[in-house]
Amino acid sequence: MTRLSPLSLTLILSLFHFPSFLTPANGQILPHIPLKGPQPTTVVVRVVAHGAMVLGREVGGARITITDVETGSILATGLQQGEAGDQNQIMRTPRMMEEPIYSSRPSAAFTTTLQLQKPTVVEIAAEGPLAYPASLQRTSKTLLLIPGEDLTNDGIVLHLYGYLVHIERPTPPEPLIAKDDVKLRASVRTLSGSLVRPHGDWDSRKIRIYGEVLIGNRVMERLQMFYDEKSRTFEAPFFVPLSGDISDGITLRVIAADLSTGNSGMDQANYPVLNERVSSTPKH
Repeated sequence: MTRLSPLSLTLILSLFHFPSFLTPANGQILPHIPLKGPQPTTVVVRVVAHGAMVLGREVGGARITITDVETGSILATGLQQGEAGDQNQIMRTPRMMEEPIYSSRPSAAFTTTLQLQKPTVVEIAAEGPLAYPASLQRTSKTLLLIPGEDLTNDGIVLHLYGYLVHIERPTPPEPLIAKDDVKLRASVRTLSGSLVRPHGDWDSRKIRIYGEVLIGNRVMERLQMFYDEKSRTFEAPFFVPLSGDISDGITLRVIAADLSTGNSGMDQANYPVLNERVSSTPKH
């Protein structure tokens, strides 16, 4: 007869005491949620410019809509308002993956409390920045909400891609004079309103920023733009084409594109072209 060592006997006996191996971890404890009736479920949504700050009041915030995917009914809608957030905390502070990014300091968010009867698949959609309709972007996420299980802190984060590009000079639709030497000037900002500039958190040296001169749909010239610290804009000189070749004027376009992040933006305007400057003094 084979004799078992004390260690072997302990191992065999331990197999019959399996409940000791099934102690639940903290994350596996059953939630203290009533079994009947709709449960209040708080959801925080935060709309962020991709690679930048939160869309706050400076850019008009964002509009959020939460829709029940199964029924198509709108469960909640409203505006995100507040601050863009702490730039040092969001852009420069290293953190672990589970640590909050946007909620560790005050920043804009949309908060709603839904009454959920059952686990519900929802679409959360956002569009913004609302103060810049020409640069409006939209995005959405689909996810499952559990009754009574709140989503707070950073909440559900939605990223909008793009730049706010604005041609400041020449002022459209100001007429241009043929053969004049004109300076094209444009500002470039993130969708959260932060300036793009050399050596900043949003470094223009890593972004393609250039101008174009168009006649109709044809690009006649591409302009290299340089940053001017005084005006905090990007500038490029160009010569206005002869008006005899241009019946409908010219179009100036400024493009900003960051291939590493997928952010891009554009502004363009049309300008009539005159042969000579019109005098404001009447002739006698």
